[in-house]
Amino acid sequence: MPAPQDPAPDATAPTPHGEPVRHTSPLLQRRGAVAGSGPDAGVAWHYGDPTAEQRALTRGGAVVDQSQLGVVRVAGPDRLTWLHSITSQDLATLPPRTSTELLVLSPQGHVEHAAGVVDDGEATWLLTETPVALAAWLDRMKFMLRVEITDATDEWAAIGEPVDAEGTPDEPVTWRDPWPATAPGGTRYGAPDDEHPGADRAWRLVLVPRDRLVDEVRAREAAGWPLVGTWAAEAVRVEALRPRAAREVDHRTIPHELDWLRTAVHLHKGCYRGQETVARVHNLGRPPRRVVLLHLDGSGHLLPEAGAAVHDVVGDAGSPEPGRAVGHVTTVARHHELGPVALAVVKRSVPVDAPLVVDCEGGVVAAGQEEVVPGEGVSVDRPAARGPVSRGLGHHVSL
Repeated sequence: MPAPQDPAPDATAPTPHGEPVRHTSPLLQRRGAVAGSGPDAGVAWHYGDPTAEQRALTRGGAVVDQSQLGVVRVAGPDRLTWLHSITSQDLATLPPRTSTELLVLSPQGHVEHAAGVVDDGEATWLLTETPVALAAWLDRMKFMLRVEITDATDEWAAIGEPVDAEGTPDEPVTWRDPWPATAPGGTRYGAPDDEHPGADRAWRLVLVPRDRLVDEVRAREAAGWPLVGTWAAEAVRVEALRPRAAREVDHRTIPHELDWLRTAVHLHKGCYRGQETVARVHNLGRPPRRVVLLHLDGSGHLLPEAGAAVHDVVGDAGSPEPGRAVGHVTTVARHHELGPVALAVVKRSVPVDAPLVVDCEGGVVAAGQEEVVPGEGVSVDRPAARGPVSRGLGHHVSL
């Protein structure tokens, strides 16, 4: 069966918004385990039956080794107000065991880091794919504040569970994925929360001591949960249209393009780096690109790799030929019900009903679009224009 994601030549090479994986999971020694690649190097892609693994995960009874993820711990009495002041999220009064997520943006508003956030009452835990760079940046930004930053990836590992619940005081530190519920202060470009394809996806990450990873997984297996690989987790994530920094983000990404203002950006908090771009695109402009779900033609047994060019189509429908490049694939998956699918980032100007083709080794594969961020590029709460605006701002913002 063709691989549904890219087998990177160097399995430990960093992605544009990821870092080399530092640990190889002992669970890769399981019989039938096939190693992941790219940002999922170090853990299993699957354990021999990816279709059955997906079904178990979607039924709500499975455990996923996510120990490739990084963990940054921020302690000290100033931690929440400080993180609030330098990131995209409102964290000043974040209650213990309440999950959210943040972005660190460049001065131009491009995504540099993304992290799941949960505070245990003593420290704030950041789950990220860039722990070394994020910890280093935070350390540079602490000045005279009472905060202590630690890259805790070597001590803590994450386990994924299809559970829609925050951690309790009796559980380890647990981050519940807030996607796709629009958070207070956020907004959406895509579907309403209750109609969103990700509304039924339950997902949380539980932090366990790295030297107890195998024992913690075995305890869940003893309760009837099979161990499944990232093939299953990524297929479910793609179906839910959930952005991932190590896949969907490149050096040009602004959060609007991925509908990430739903959960990772508070529009009404104080200033932070990149806030001007966030506000300008939301209020006056339109994101230059948009994420889209592609339904790939699987009849020819061709699947693209992440990074493959997406083209519009020239010629008639019976013999489509690739035209100009209009975007690129970010994640490819083979879903047990949807078949081969992909997330891609394309130019906003591409019509939402335009047929597309994607480059593959050995040819191209036809792709049908499913809209995520609308082609008009306007959020549901964009303020009404009060009068003429500068030419271009009412139609498009180039970044």
